[in-house]
This record gives sequence, C-alpha cells and structure tokens, in this order.
Amino acid sequence: MDINFTGILIALFSYVIIGIFHPIVIKCQYYFTDKIWPAFLAAGLLLLVASLFVQNTASVLLSIAGAGCLWSIHELREQTKRVEKGWFPKNPKHK
Repeated sequence: MDINFTGILIALFSYVIIGIFHPIVIKCQYYFTDKIWPAFLAAGLLLLVASLFVQNTASVLLSIAGAGCLWSIHELREQTKRVEKGWFPKNPKHK
C-alpha cells in the first residue's frame, strides 16, 4: 500500500500561504494604501496562468498562491476599514 502525501502537502501549503499573506497585506496597506491592489491582481493572474503550464502538484500550488494574491485585493480593502476603526496603526505619511 502506497501512501499519498499530496493532499497533506496542498493543505500545508494553503495554510502557509494564508499565514504569509496576512502580514503582507497589513504592510502593503500601511506603506502603499489599498492602491497597491493592481500589483496583487497582476501577481495573481500571472500565477494562475503559470499554473496552466505545469503539471500535477506544482499546478495546484501555483493556483493556490494565485488565489491568495487575488483574495488579498479584498483583504486590502478590509484592512483599510480596520485602520479607519483604529484597530491597526495608520501611516502618518498618508492622508
């Protein structure tokens, strides 16, 4: 009986991506405001397109990273709301 670790690898990678993008979104919103969203859009689309040209687990991992980038666009807007509520510090250099 062979053991397949692919599902566990994908779950672990998904968990890591979520964990990595959380502080990235916070820092990007702080330094660039939510106007940085086109960079997340471009990265997400590039990763999704790249996933079309590779095989097996790599395709899935690229897709997850791409979806993480696209979801970060939403989270940037949510982070702006959290800053306005005072839950996170506002960059004094931005109006």
